[in-house]
Amino acid sequence: MGVLFDECARRHTATTVRLDRPFDIAPDGGSTYAVDELAELVRTAAGWLAAAGAGRGDRVAIVKDNHWDYDLLACAAVRIGAIPAQLSAHLSTAALEQLLKRLDATVLVTSGGVAASCAEDGLDLVSAARTTLLLDGYAPGALSLDDVRGQPAPAPRLRPDDEPLVINHTSGTTGVPKLVVHSTRTIIGQLARFESTRMPRIGVRPDDTVVNASSYAHGRTFCWTAVALSMAPRDLVVLSRPEPDLADPVLRAHPPTIVEALPATYVGFRPLTERLDNPFRRVRLFISTYDAVHPPTVRTFLNASAHRSPLWMQGWGQTETGPLTFRFHTRRSLNGAKSSSARHLGWPVPGRTRLRVVDPDTFEPVRRGDPGLVLARTAARCLDYPGESERWEAKRRGPWWNTGDIGVHHRDGHISLLDREVDRTPQLSCLETEDVLEDRIAQAQECVVLGRPGEQPLPVVVTADGALPAGAWRRAIRGLPTMQEPVLLTWDQVPRTGTGKVRRALLLEQLTGDTDQPGSGRWT
Repeated sequence: MGVLFDECARRHTATTVRLDRPFDIAPDGGSTYAVDELAELVRTAAGWLAAAGAGRGDRVAIVKDNHWDYDLLACAAVRIGAIPAQLSAHLSTAALEQLLKRLDATVLVTSGGVAASCAEDGLDLVSAARTTLLLDGYAPGALSLDDVRGQPAPAPRLRPDDEPLVINHTSGTTGVPKLVVHSTRTIIGQLARFESTRMPRIGVRPDDTVVNASSYAHGRTFCWTAVALSMAPRDLVVLSRPEPDLADPVLRAHPPTIVEALPATYVGFRPLTERLDNPFRRVRLFISTYDAVHPPTVRTFLNASAHRSPLWMQGWGQTETGPLTFRFHTRRSLNGAKSSSARHLGWPVPGRTRLRVVDPDTFEPVRRGDPGLVLARTAARCLDYPGESERWEAKRRGPWWNTGDIGVHHRDGHISLLDREVDRTPQLSCLETEDVLEDRIAQAQECVVLGRPGEQPLPVVVTADGALPAGAWRRAIRGLPTMQEPVLLTWDQVPRTGTGKVRRALLLEQLTGDTDQPGSGRWT
């Protein structure tokens, strides 16, 4: 990854990269780049990091506004033999402080805005690493880019394939995220290399326009960067902001043929499909990861495409493992209640992942069709949780990895996800119920069902105005298990992670003042 852009430039990769706004590391660099220009930017950033004191084996923490230059900075760190740790600026200050303590970074790269925001909450980012490099602004004790400019990039210092390559963190829906360390062998050799295979219908083609609208601090985009550059589409379009009105002109100027976005971003982009100049008309492949996308959203985008047979590829996995299963949705497969369920996660990746479902108490295998705790076996499993190795060990059972999810392994081999173990409740599957509610409530942007020990589940319905028409709820719950009366909220009233996932534990606390969850939480 340290020489990825150099190698692509040497191969004369003709991909043009188009941004929705300039990089934070190059605010005057414009919004269009050729691959050789990106290679030069990575080399320049490597010189900055070396001048700031980072070297072989050192950890370089990166926390800034969301943009793809997270990965350019990470590649720059890898180039000098350092280990980048990408931390989302959407983390709470308390969580960010804990993760930085666990990292004990040699260099922290951040922005003046993030540093100022943390200072308001009592965290001095400048003192969170031995050296702090500000991309803009000024802070006492920190280096600015003017202090490190002009340092030539050292020659690449590549490290063995099984040593740490990059550190990312989990979404943090249940509390403080876990730091996750991957090696070149796990995240590149196992994940990116497999994804770079030119597969029929889903492989990237030379004439494709590939759009990504993601959270670039997470491991998925680090892997995507390797894949996207190596597959050399005509255009890569990077969207750093989830607001549909900001994305719309970029999408209309460069109509995509492949789109990968966060589930929450797809929800936000739905109104764009109704505009006269629908920017998704050329899309043949939609990709979603991180979290389930509910059937109404999938239908909306598949129907918005003018392609004869567009596909929706839904991946399920974890930061620790990469994708474990894939499922494809088509317009036809979304007809009917059973086939439209987003909880049908598909089948294990052939030859690469194995899954088994066990009793959460005894860890003995359960019969096919019975719910239990999902264990995964994959060569892409992460190396450790930095600062929490005992937590990593508790989730490892020999070659198997405890996902912490409750699911069903069906007789035909596919997996259905019911709930996170910490959220499970005996009355119903919260996740399956959410699917049904979203299908039945036309006004719903999202539905969340919160389990509570000893009480009926608490449903939350998210709408544009925080309201529902009279009778809509009664019609929606016909035939469903008993729940409490719904709480109606707007999108911005729901606490979320940097990837748009609902922070269920925090939402429950906000609504009830109670932090007790129905599951044990032993494997979060």
